[in-house]
Amino acid sequence: MKISVVGAGYVGLSLAVLIAQKYDVIALDISKQKVEMINKGVSPIRDLKLIEYLQNKKLKLKATSDKKIAYRNADYIIISTPTNYDIDTGSFDTSSVEEVIADCIKLSKKAAIVIKSTIPLGFTDKMRNKFETNNIFFSPEFLRESNALYDNLYPSRIVIGDNSEKSIKFGEILLDCAKAERKTIPLINMKSKEAEAVKLFSNTFLAMRISFFNELDSFNEIQKLSSEKVIAGISSDPRIGNYYNNPSFGYGGYCLPKDTKQLLDNFQKIPNKLIKAVVEANQTRKDFIVNSIVNKSPKTVGVYRLIMKEGSDNFRESAVLDIIKKLKNKKIKIILFEPYLDKDRFDDIVVYKDLKKFIEKSDLIIANRLSDDLEHVKDKVYSRDIFGIN
Repeated sequence: MKISVVGAGYVGLSLAVLIAQKYDVIALDISKQKVEMINKGVSPIRDLKLIEYLQNKKLKLKATSDKKIAYRNADYIIISTPTNYDIDTGSFDTSSVEEVIADCIKLSKKAAIVIKSTIPLGFTDKMRNKFETNNIFFSPEFLRESNALYDNLYPSRIVIGDNSEKSIKFGEILLDCAKAERKTIPLINMKSKEAEAVKLFSNTFLAMRISFFNELDSFNEIQKLSSEKVIAGISSDPRIGNYYNNPSFGYGGYCLPKDTKQLLDNFQKIPNKLIKAVVEANQTRKDFIVNSIVNKSPKTVGVYRLIMKEGSDNFRESAVLDIIKKLKNKKIKIILFEPYLDKDRFDDIVVYKDLKKFIEKSDLIIANRLSDDLEHVKDKVYSRDIFGIN
């Protein structure tokens, strides 16, 4: 059996490595640098499990930039290309997914096409009608940045948006390659549109939980109460749980911002209050954080890292970017410490690579997540990170 994975980002590469433990896998990516790294057993992504598996495991994995090589004689083609939310259209930009589907059908008519990219409700059915085939189905991923392979090896559940023979087989392949005990992994088959809804509602619920604890933290900061103690008291209730409760500058990352906006767009003609509030609450939190910083009257604000959490190398849709934009609008001078940037300036902001100089030049340092690097200057740091976890 040959399985091809299109897109070697967090989702695609973690799936490719997972399946390549037991099956022949071709990873297709437009980046020749990524292809070369993967073929040398080097992970282009900061993910400890991915790094370990690519270096030390015997994988049936090859990478290429040639789609003919990737698609020829493939039994399954997994699409994991990025789909960014387009504010103007109120929907995901699915052009990359549609291009891949067209190529797949042209070059490999027998392959089952599995969409792993995040897509709007009804997209799979739309593609089936457009290309006159039922050989396309959606299977959402539930991964954390920097833990993508781990979450594939030990999945919370596997959702397959189809009930065909090929889709059932695909679910079995994922189960077969997982390290968790088979009986502990729920395998759920449903319609593709239902699977699309699972993805959007799951991420919106997580965004809602983040927003709840962020608003709790805003309240406690104004009231001069201990957020740590209040959250500990609340989270001791087993119905609430002591997890996903560490305050931040706002939710961000690959999925939550775009998925909440996409879901809200689908509610345009459906009565709702909560879904709309989740999207608005994140903006309110960022405004609160900015006002808290401005009220400290700093001359120079040092931004410690653009990434959202420890262990990540991604700052796409990071809440910190919005904080920076809002501070600039208030004419606050900003400098930046971000080791992952290979340039001296970012959006007209000076980037420091020397942490000591960065600290010296900053009147106030803001950090979405605290680090041992800042332990000796805690009195200079503004952060809402209470528990030191992501």
